[in-house]
Amino acid sequence: MFRRRSLPSGQNQARVASQPRHAAPAGRDAGHDTDPGRHAAKPRADAARPRADAAGPGHEQREPWGPPPAGLDVSLPHPARVWNYWLGGRDFFAADKAAGEEIGREFPHLAETARAERAFLVRAVRFLAGPARIRQFLDVGSGLPAGGNTHEIAQRIVPDTRIVYADNDPAVILHAKALLGSPMLASTPEGAVYYADADLRDVAAVLAAAAATLDLSRPVALIMLGILGHIDDYGAARSITSQLLDELAPGSYLVIADGVVPSTSGAASVASAQRRYDASARPRYGASAPPPYRLRRPDELASFFDGLELTEPGVVPCSQWRPDGRDRDGTATVAAYCGVARKP
Repeated sequence: MFRRRSLPSGQNQARVASQPRHAAPAGRDAGHDTDPGRHAAKPRADAARPRADAAGPGHEQREPWGPPPAGLDVSLPHPARVWNYWLGGRDFFAADKAAGEEIGREFPHLAETARAERAFLVRAVRFLAGPARIRQFLDVGSGLPAGGNTHEIAQRIVPDTRIVYADNDPAVILHAKALLGSPMLASTPEGAVYYADADLRDVAAVLAAAAATLDLSRPVALIMLGILGHIDDYGAARSITSQLLDELAPGSYLVIADGVVPSTSGAASVASAQRRYDASARPRYGASAPPPYRLRRPDELASFFDGLELTEPGVVPCSQWRPDGRDRDGTATVAAYCGVARKP
């Protein structure tokens, strides 16, 4: 599966704080918060901003925002910005758009998976910030802070929610500084949003970044979308997840979505396409190429939730997790599975 970012090792931890905003983001969830029991935030005055939820087959793709952040080379495509392009965002440049269109034609399951995972994220965060009453989020391997991200959804429901994003891609961190400093994507004055430069495989660094902003003695939602497949060893991926959860309070939640080898007649073609994409990544992206992605079986993905209390409907294709009627990518069900579970 395509990933928003790479996983280089040896990065030093750093945090990027957002500034208070004066207008709410118009992410995928704008105007659609229907979860019972939530604390609704008042509508804000940014309705004119183009929405970031138009992704899907045939959606009208917008042109990127202005010039790139200082120090960022945009002459080559970057995986995180290509992902943003597929989602109908605006944090991409000419090379990213060209690569996104080319990859989308050659490997259509990748763009489908990107949209399926983002739609699942929106629904999962609505559930967590609403009925589950979670007020802290740790989003690991988060990619670009574009429309429809965790803090936009959660803070629209509960403005004083606190969110830590963890990523270790230098280009993503540069984008984060620029985007989270803008009124449209910055934190609410009541809440907090931080970006941490931390590698998933360095559990201590991730937890230290989280503890600087979140109260780990209270429940936290740990979000890991499209990231565990970059840990080739199955045992290592499970160990990392367990270590992170062990440090979180009872009542915390684990949220996972990842590419799988489906138990269908199309499994061989999906696996073959993934291998071909992985082989093409280095020539296409250069040094920013993501590491190969391991597609696991649905039952292997389900095992990451062992010992936790799975919420309904369990571990299922992304489009089948509490659908709200707005998903447009039914074919993505063969490429990505997901689940949400509570730590007892």
